[in-house]
Amino acid sequence: MRICFFGDSFVNGVGDDAGLGWVGRLCSAERLGGANLTFYNLGIRRDTTDDILRRWRVEADARLPVDSDGRLVFSFGVNDLAPADELGTPRVTEGASLQNAHAILAEASAWCPTLMVGPLPVTSSRPRNAQISRYSDQLKDLCGRLSVPYFDTTPFAAKVHGTWRKEADAGDGIHPNTESYAALALAVHNWGPWRHWFEG
Repeated sequence: MRICFFGDSFVNGVGDDAGLGWVGRLCSAERLGGANLTFYNLGIRRDTTDDILRRWRVEADARLPVDSDGRLVFSFGVNDLAPADELGTPRVTEGASLQNAHAILAEASAWCPTLMVGPLPVTSSRPRNAQISRYSDQLKDLCGRLSVPYFDTTPFAAKVHGTWRKEADAGDGIHPNTESYAALALAVHNWGPWRHWFEG
C-alpha cells in the first residue's frame, strides 16, 4: 500500500520536535503492526485549496503507479479561512474553497480510495474556531455526497484544545508539539474508515 497525504502545515507536522507530526506517527503505528506501507507526506506550509487543487494529481501520479495499491488522504481548510488583510478577508472565500474541495475530492475518490480529515478548530480565537467548525460541517456534507469518509475533528479539538493551545503558545502560536500530534494520530488510527484499510 502507498498513501499520499495532502494538505497544509498541520499535515506536514510543523512544530513537532520529533519531526513526525500526526502523519508520521499514524503510519509508524501501522508499519509496527505489520503493514507493508509506504507513505508520502505532501503537506506544505500555508497551502490553501487553490494550491492543493493545482498540485495534487501530478504529485500523486508520480508516487502511485498503476500497479500499486494507492490511497489518498486530504486535510485542508484552515489556511483558506485565514485573514488575508486587516479587514479579515479570507485568503480563499468559503464558496471558492468548497468548490475546490469538490473538484479535488470528486476526482480523487473516482481514482482510488480516499479519506478526508477535517480542519482543526484550535486557534486562540473563539470566533475563528466557530468559523472553522461551520466550514467543517459543510465539508462533512460535501464528503457525504461524494461518499468520501470524513473524520470530523471538531469533537477531537474540543477534547485536546487546552493541550494544543499550551503547546502552540510555547512555539509559534499556531502549531502544536508532540503530545497534540500524537493524540491526533491515535484518534485517526482508531477511526473506522482508516482501520478498514488495514483490517477490512
